[in-house]
Order: sequence, then structure tokens, then C-alpha cells
Amino acid sequence: MEDQRTQEQGAPAQGAPTQGTETRSLGAVLSAARRSAGMTVEQLSAVTRIREAIIHAFERDEFSQCGGDFYERGHIKALSRALGLDPEAMAHLYDELHGGEPPSVRMASVFRTDRRLRAAERRSPNWSMALGVALSLVVVFGVVRVMGGAGGTREAGVEQIPAVPSLPAPGVHQRAKPAPPRASASAKATVAANQVVVQVKAKRSSYVNVADADGRKLFAGMMEPGMTSTWRAPNRVDLEVSDATAVSVQVNGKKVGKLGSRGQSVRRSFGPPAPPAR
Repeated sequence: MEDQRTQEQGAPAQGAPTQGTETRSLGAVLSAARRSAGMTVEQLSAVTRIREAIIHAFERDEFSQCGGDFYERGHIKALSRALGLDPEAMAHLYDELHGGEPPSVRMASVFRTDRRLRAAERRSPNWSMALGVALSLVVVFGVVRVMGGAGGTREAGVEQIPAVPSLPAPGVHQRAKPAPPRASASAKATVAANQVVVQVKAKRSSYVNVADADGRKLFAGMMEPGMTSTWRAPNRVDLEVSDATAVSVQVNGKKVGKLGSRGQSVRRSFGPPAPPAR
């Protein structure tokens, strides 16, 4: 038990340089730890974000590429953390091998915070320039108005006509212009008599095709339930329905009877109403 305690008390702390490594150079310790971790310089550079050239230089005990002890100690600690070494012990070893711990460095001197940053001077607006621009815009607008008004007067050439109608010269007799012929009541009645009005109301979905006497399509498509449509055409209206019982039809205000059986495709033609008997 005594020997075991002696061995435990004499065992070095995990991650700290051993008695054998203290006699070696700092670069040799870092190189041996990297090889023991199974890492290449490229992999260690990717982990620590330290350039490969600096890592190679550190392993050769060349510490002049960092720009000073402050940065060298920071890189040594970062490499030690990545390799499982004690960062403080490695930094202490660096101080012992390079003439002791350097004087503390003020963060203000590192980051040059003592330099006063002068805020951008606020400049007063240049009212003279603004006034000049405004006057220029006013002058240009006035010239455009004048040129546009003068050009419009020349191009228009509109002659004003007096409100009082001109009287014919003495001795000149003017003939009255004949009034345009008006459609007689009988002609209007003839046109109305030749009109065919067809109204279709869908009770179920059905395909409907409507055409006039000349074959021009007035409608072609599906009519959904509850949809009502009305078509007018002279002389005749041709109606085609894919389901005879899916729609109800009125012609000239009169309901048409059953067109056919359920699911039957039918075609019907409807003419104008018969003239009243005299």
C-alpha cells in the first residue's frame, strides 16, 4: 500500500509535460503529442485555425512568425488544448525556455483602443445648392409650359363658331332635308314575330349545344344543376341535350313537354310563335 501511495504521489498530472519532456524542446513536445494523437499538421491546422506554416515553425522551435510573445503564447495554448496537453503548463515551459514570463501586455495596446476615433463631422446642408437646383427646375418648367402652349395654339387651328346660327343670303331658298325613314310598327312586329326565345334550366349536369338557323353556335358546354340560360335568335333555334330528363325547356314563354327518356341524347328545333288568328 505504501509503495502504491508513493507511486500515486509521484505520478504527473494528466496533460502536463513529464520530467522527460521538460528537458526536451517545446517544439519536440508538440510534435510528439501530435503524432501520438494520430493527427497531421493539416488536420491540426483545421482544428485550431492556425496556419500550417506556423505549426511547422513551432515544431522546429521557431517562434518569430507570430509577431510577439503575446500571440506565441496564445497559439501554444490553442495547440496544447487540441493535443490534450495542459495549456498553462506548456505556456510556463515556453516562458522557461525563452527567458521567463514576459511583462503583461495591455489589451489597449494590442488592439490600439487608445486611438480616438473621430466621428464623421456633421455637415450643414448646402442651402445655396438646393436653392439653385430649385430655381433651375422652375425655369425649365416655365419654358416647357410656354413652348407647349405656343405649339398647341399653332397646331390646333380651331376656328370658333358663333353660337347664333348663320342666316341664308337673301333670295336663296334652302330645301329642307328629308328626315331619315323610321321603321314602321308593322316592321317591328315582324322582327319580334320572327324571334325565337329558348330558356333551358338544368336539374342535373348535362351537356347542352345551342345554335341558330345559320348554324352559328350560341352555346356549347356543360350546364350544372340550378343553372338557367336564355338564348334569342331569328327564325329558328336548334337545341341538343345529352340527357333528355336533366333539363326543362321553355320556348317563347311556353314550357315544352318531356324531351325524351333519362340518359337519352335528343335534338330539337324550335321556331317563332305562330301568328294570332284574325
